[in-house]
Amino acid sequence: MLAPAPRWIEHADPAPPDEDAALLDAYSGAVIGALERVAPAVTFIEVSHKARRASRTVHSSGSGFLFTPDGYLLTNSHVVHGAAHITVGLSDENRFDAQWVGNDPDSDLAVLRISSPGALPFVECGDSSRLRVGQVAIAIGNPLGYSKSVTTGVISALGRTLRAKSGTLMHEVIQTDAALNPGNSGGPLVDSHGRVVGVNTAMIPQAQAICFATGINTAKWVISQLFAHGRVRRAYIGVAGATVPVATRVVRHFNLPGSTAVLVSEVLAGSPAALAGVAAGDRIIALQGAPVDGVDNLQRLLDAGRIGRDCELTLLRRSTLVHLTIRPVEKEPSP
Repeated sequence: MLAPAPRWIEHADPAPPDEDAALLDAYSGAVIGALERVAPAVTFIEVSHKARRASRTVHSSGSGFLFTPDGYLLTNSHVVHGAAHITVGLSDENRFDAQWVGNDPDSDLAVLRISSPGALPFVECGDSSRLRVGQVAIAIGNPLGYSKSVTTGVISALGRTLRAKSGTLMHEVIQTDAALNPGNSGGPLVDSHGRVVGVNTAMIPQAQAICFATGINTAKWVISQLFAHGRVRRAYIGVAGATVPVATRVVRHFNLPGSTAVLVSEVLAGSPAALAGVAAGDRIIALQGAPVDGVDNLQRLLDAGRIGRDCELTLLRRSTLVHLTIRPVEKEPSP
């Protein structure tokens, strides 16, 4: 018995080239749309440094982005820190000498300005508090000198902490797997609508696809501080210490909010802590009612709102709970 003849399936003719754009999938379309909106405002930053031990000039580079039409741009502090001269290049190949506006090593952010006879392209800033893990993340910058490069990934985690080069802990850092390389620092991290949600900051060289960006909400606050004061104001009480565990029986006896505290190892003479009566060996457990479970948490609580205001500092002194009144002062800016 003969097998039935095969039934051939007819395929539609391929779309003509002018319809290719309509065949782009939604992901590609979102990335391309975001890139077209943001790329004109992304800058290439060239920095000249004077070498410390030689009479020569050292050059480095990074990224940045314009956030106003009159030439204000944001980048990383570590990109421009110590610069003798800064040149900013735009996507249209125009180049400008940049002027300092302000620098905050503790958040690894810096603001520059360039002068142009006309309005410049600028980004739309989003809201990093509304980010969700898993959403699309697009990084734009100049990695390894390859200008206007774009990489994509997702938001891997939120609320990370990262140590700045000044030693201060940065909070509310975004983790992403959008690839970053040297030269990406200071460039924008963008959502699928082309809104900037972060400032690309760092990568972990020993790991794959673990990269970090400072949330744009943090950047907005830093920008407002730099515009208002020329620096970012933070509070200071004048203690050195370390995070230590508190015995379970002590936690239960005093009904403490946590099982760790800050053990004070040194109190600087004349500091707010010294004037308030804090002593080496005390364990700080709360500031103005907010639990202090470690050095980084205490650092976070000492924001500009505490400067010059009386606060209640709760301590464990040997086996006694002590309440002191302390008035933080403004911290000297990081060098």
